[in-house]
Amino acid sequence: MPFSPFSPTPASHLHRVSIVGGAGKVGSTLGQRIAEKNLADVVLLDVVDGLPKGIALDLMEARGIEAHNCLISGTTDYADTAGSDVVVITAGLARKPGMSRDDLIKTNARIVVEAAKNAIAYSPDAILIVVTNPLDVMTYLAKQATDLPRDRVMGMAGVLDSARFQTFIAMELGICSVDIQAMVLGGHGDLMVPLPAYSTIRGIPITELMDTATIERLIHRTRQGGAEIVELMQTGGAYFAPASSTCLMVEAILHNQSRLIPAAAYLQGEYGLQDVFIGVPCRLGRGGIESILELRLSEAERDALHTSAKSVRESIEQAIAMLKR
Repeated sequence: MPFSPFSPTPASHLHRVSIVGGAGKVGSTLGQRIAEKNLADVVLLDVVDGLPKGIALDLMEARGIEAHNCLISGTTDYADTAGSDVVVITAGLARKPGMSRDDLIKTNARIVVEAAKNAIAYSPDAILIVVTNPLDVMTYLAKQATDLPRDRVMGMAGVLDSARFQTFIAMELGICSVDIQAMVLGGHGDLMVPLPAYSTIRGIPITELMDTATIERLIHRTRQGGAEIVELMQTGGAYFAPASSTCLMVEAILHNQSRLIPAAAYLQGEYGLQDVFIGVPCRLGRGGIESILELRLSEAERDALHTSAKSVRESIEQAIAMLKR
């Protein structure tokens, strides 16, 4: 046998991210994003035997072309996710035309609770990011199931909602999206709360550049952003932008960037809300949610945030009742 100075097994990456539901469109696209940014080794976990391994192998075969050094593996066994720094849950039923996020509660509640328990059993120090819809409810159930501290459990929503608002502002004004910072709070649904005064173009509030009617039209489209894609695609929902949004959060955590990012966080008095996950500006770093920023809201915005939180709370109670049956 010829002598080789090289190890037959590639060196492992510094970090590890496991994606539960990794063979789905959001999960597999997220795995691709993480690997191609050279952020971490990726484990794709799913329930269909062979599928996550096939997707992982396909992504590994592109590794040399994309010039990254991350290992990507597929599995159906939670034991293979052990030692993860971040666990992302994307598993669950996807929306279909005419279906609201809340219609998904019954099926996805059981999936997310089981996924969170199993993943954290093997990675007790991991930070948990939930992507499954209805997102705020599923994040609450994941925290309840794992009993993790609130800084280590969060939902991906505000990044995506803000990115949609950002996109629609850019399309309306013909301005590069990179120059736009948008801010959307509240639940990930029809009652989300876009904040025009905190949405700016190079520091200039959009209220200075668009009339009220135009802004309201863009807000409405933002609230319907996911449903619009579902109706157009017919056979599924968005996955490119959700994957990019989640990857942004993973990168902020693994690289300890202390980025101010809107995420679904567990509130204990912030914004006058208790015992609920809702989208708010969070500083994300290696410890997860390092702090929550309380913005100065108008009375109407605060009322809208509380209305959104009330709706989330009702859905949480519905989900908990379903799990007890």
